[in-house]
Amino acid sequence: MKINYEPKLDFDDVLLAPHRSRTASRSDIKLVRNFSFYHSDNVWEGVPVFAANMDTTGSFAMSNTLAEYAMPTCLHKHYEVDDLVRELYYPETQWYSIGIKDADIFKLNEFMDKSGVKPNICIDVANGYTDDFVDFCHRVRRHVNKHTIIMAGNVCTPEMVQELILHGGVDIVKIGIGPGSACTTRLKTGVGFPQLSAIIECSHAAHGLRNGDGRLGLVCADGGCRTPADVCKAFAAGADFVMLGGMLAGTYECEGDWQYEWVSDGKHDYYHKMVRKSLKFYGMSSSEAQSKYGGVKNYRASEGRVKEVPYKGPAKDVILDVLGGLRSACAYMGATKLKDMNKCAEFNLVNRTHFDQSV
Repeated sequence: MKINYEPKLDFDDVLLAPHRSRTASRSDIKLVRNFSFYHSDNVWEGVPVFAANMDTTGSFAMSNTLAEYAMPTCLHKHYEVDDLVRELYYPETQWYSIGIKDADIFKLNEFMDKSGVKPNICIDVANGYTDDFVDFCHRVRRHVNKHTIIMAGNVCTPEMVQELILHGGVDIVKIGIGPGSACTTRLKTGVGFPQLSAIIECSHAAHGLRNGDGRLGLVCADGGCRTPADVCKAFAAGADFVMLGGMLAGTYECEGDWQYEWVSDGKHDYYHKMVRKSLKFYGMSSSEAQSKYGGVKNYRASEGRVKEVPYKGPAKDVILDVLGGLRSACAYMGATKLKDMNKCAEFNLVNRTHFDQSV
């Protein structure tokens, strides 16, 4: 047994310190980033905030809305191939999600054959620490051309980040074990890592790797962001991309089990209309998701919760709130662009001054 006595930090444990800034206006802050990759010879440009590939948030409608802001969406992996081909409007911002079964490779081949597109791929599992996962990522890398960007996870420690990049052929490693609002891995297993420290340590490990052309490994912070401030802290901690699930849950673009209610227009007693009230939101390792996609396995526990998320309106309201928070944080910190947040960041330890908030 080993005990690590070094404190590990979460988003609520810190606040960002302001610094002198030459930025005259928040509108001058540049949020679009340009990335090259360790393995892929592709170049990606956009605002590096993903919609998560949960079956509620990783929808076609979500991808259409986020594309307007140059933001990517990881489409959930339960769409049929014909639906994916038909809805393929934004190849650069629509990422294709797969698991680690042979059937996922067959489905990927069918999609590429029918669409003629070599997609950006997200290989998604709850536990990225198995040799089988690394081997599967390497298999996918050999299977696709060099133009394809591969993101994979989840892990939360530097050693596994390096393993996935060096031996798995992964360009972007997803960081986060248990921080998601709909995840109960920490409650069921006692396993996890505070998300801010995970981002700091894992981004340092990824950015320390350079290929022969000088291109770096990259990380995507996945889970734990409940407010725009958390997104700001994730980027300041060194995340190249940030993935949002709970923050986008309950927006108009979500798919799933909606609850409706009849409301009056406030003028006529006889006129009522049905409007969205709430969305059933659940983790993809929950019993709800397991029952929906193949049945609950008797050898595993449910590691996700089910919750009702109030209707939030269009996703653009959440997006604009996040982007506005990022611009303002950069202006406070003295960063003229998103890329410089990590260079300008100074975190101050605090005593969890924020109240817990539901998604």
